[in-house]
Parts: sequence; C-alpha cells; structure tokens
Amino acid sequence: MGSESADSIWSIPAEIDAVSRLRTARFFFTQRPWLDLYGVRLKPVAPFGSVSSKPVVDPALIHRSLPDELLFEVFARMNPYTLGRAACVCRKWRYTIRNPVFWRSACLKAWQLSGAIANYKILESKYDCSWRKMWLSRPRVRTDGLYVSRNTYIRAGVAEWKVTNPVHLVCYFRYMRFFPNGKLLYKNSSQKLKDVARFMNFRATKDLVYRGHYTLSDDQVEAAILYPGLRRPTVLRIRLRLRGTTTGANNRMDLLSLVTSGVNDSEVVGHEENMLGVVEGWQDDETHNPDVPAVSHRRGLSPFVFVPFEEASGNISSKSSSRQDGLFRSWLRLGVPEFDHIANRHLPSNEMKTTTIYRLTGSFV
Repeated sequence: MGSESADSIWSIPAEIDAVSRLRTARFFFTQRPWLDLYGVRLKPVAPFGSVSSKPVVDPALIHRSLPDELLFEVFARMNPYTLGRAACVCRKWRYTIRNPVFWRSACLKAWQLSGAIANYKILESKYDCSWRKMWLSRPRVRTDGLYVSRNTYIRAGVAEWKVTNPVHLVCYFRYMRFFPNGKLLYKNSSQKLKDVARFMNFRATKDLVYRGHYTLSDDQVEAAILYPGLRRPTVLRIRLRLRGTTTGANNRMDLLSLVTSGVNDSEVVGHEENMLGVVEGWQDDETHNPDVPAVSHRRGLSPFVFVPFEEASGNISSKSSSRQDGLFRSWLRLGVPEFDHIANRHLPSNEMKTTTIYRLTGSFV
C-alpha cells in the first residue's frame, strides 16, 4: 500500500503538467474563422510598363480613374522627399515609385558637381547599378530645406533693484541652405525658423544672408563665405561632417571647425562669389592679412539638424524659448547625444535668477 500511494503522489504533478499543456495547445490551435478571410481580396499589382497579358482589375477608384501613364508623369515632377511620402500610400504607388527613372534624375541632380560620367562610374562600382540604392547609401547634402543649429551661452547681466545677480541665457541659430550647383546661403539670427525660411534665397540682400560655395567629398563638407562690406576682408571657413539618424536621411551635420581668416584685397577681386578656391589648402591658423588674425572658434559648434520646408512652420526652433528648453532637456534624458552639450550649458533653476533672450541683430560668427 505504501508503494502504491507513493506512485500516485508522484503521478499527480505529471497529470497536472499534461493538463496545462493541453490547455495551452487548445489555446494556440483554436479555430479562428476570420483568419481565413485575410488576403482574399488582395490581388497582385502589375508594375508600370509590365508586359503581362493578364488583365489586372484594381478595385481602388483612384487607380481606375488615374491611368498609369498619368500617374507616372505626376511622380516624375515630385521631389524625393515627396516621393518617399507617396510610397507609403498604397502598394501600387510604392511599386511605381521604385522605377529607376525617378531615382536616376534625383541622383544626377544631387551630385551634379561630380559630373554625369563620374556618377555612372560610382553607380557601377559601388551600388550595383541601382540608382535607388545609391540615393539611400551615398552621402549627400539635402537641398529641400534648411540645416539649423541652435546655440546658447550664459552671459552676466546688470544688477537691478530686486535682482542682484542676474543671468542672461542668449539663444541664437545658425541657418544653412545648400543648392545642387555648389552654392550655399548662411545666416546667424535669433529669429525663428518659420520667419527665416521665407527669405533664405539669393534675392535676400538686406537680411544679413551671406553667400558662399561648398564641396562634398564622401561625408566631408568644406565651405567658404566672404563677409561683404568690411574694410578688412574676412573669410569664414566651415568644415562639416554629414550623417543621418536613418539610412538615407542625411539630416545631421557635425560642425568640425569654424575659422575666420583675413584675405588680401588682390585675392578678393574677382572671387567675391567663390572664395572656396582661394582658401583651398589653407591651414586652420593661416591668414593672408596680418591685421585679421586667424581665429578658430570654439563656441556655437552645436550640430545642424535638417528641417524640410514642408515642416518649417511646426519645427521645434519655431516654438517659444521656454518650450525649446523643455524639449531639449527631454531629449537629453532620453539619451539623444546631439543635445548633450547644449543642455549642459543651462544653469540649474535655483541658480538662474532671470532669463532673458536677447535679439541679436549684429553680424557675428
């Protein structure tokens, strides 16, 4: 009797385990009739230009009313940013947008400084003759928006009646707009992005918008800008590194160096619009005017963030200063490395007596 009772005791856990497994199996293998309805109405979408003789009936009204040829012409007039958004609409649009014609024109326009022959050689050697792969993998400067850098620094204020130790938080932005032909526009201002984006063009002559040229080599960007209207000509040399938060984004620029140097009057004549060729090969401490020493600036080197023109009005730089500080601190807590050195410059709340945002109107680096 003792042995039989012991065997029954040990068999109870095994039976419980078997029952639990059976319940689990019943849960996973439960018949769900609605799953059989998935994918019943989905039909293969014939790509544009397909030679298939089988008729494809598209149930979507927009696809029946808009022929493929007309849809192709509409997509051909879109910029790559809009093409990417249109590819998220439906499968047919996504397959149509994969046509290499769209990406070939985008690549030849983005890297037009390299020349068509050089671009075709790079396409064959590095990107397996895929224009779309080249567009996503090759570093490029985006021209459909502005690169914005937000910079802050602390400045002591003047003592007042109730405030004996005021502190001012000065905030300003660097704006850069690039063009496919190698030209760029540069502006320093405390104005918000939505106000600056309207006059960041070559017609803006009275808004302290400076013109320059740039070159792109792999992910390195070299730019030179001549400050006009000065008795002692001064050139601003900028070196940046391209990167992206996702593949093909190219939405970040790290500011590696920012140097101001003097140039001779003879070097300026005839090269006002293109100083990049004049300063090519210069060292960081090199200047050609003894009255204007070479200065390598260490402040205001925050990374540039790209903002498309379509999103300029709702970007963070268009918000109030207090809202910007809150968002930057939130990004710091989330571990966003681009904003570490920005948030570290803010004083703690118990040390900051007053906060004033100066509107900087002068020409500064």
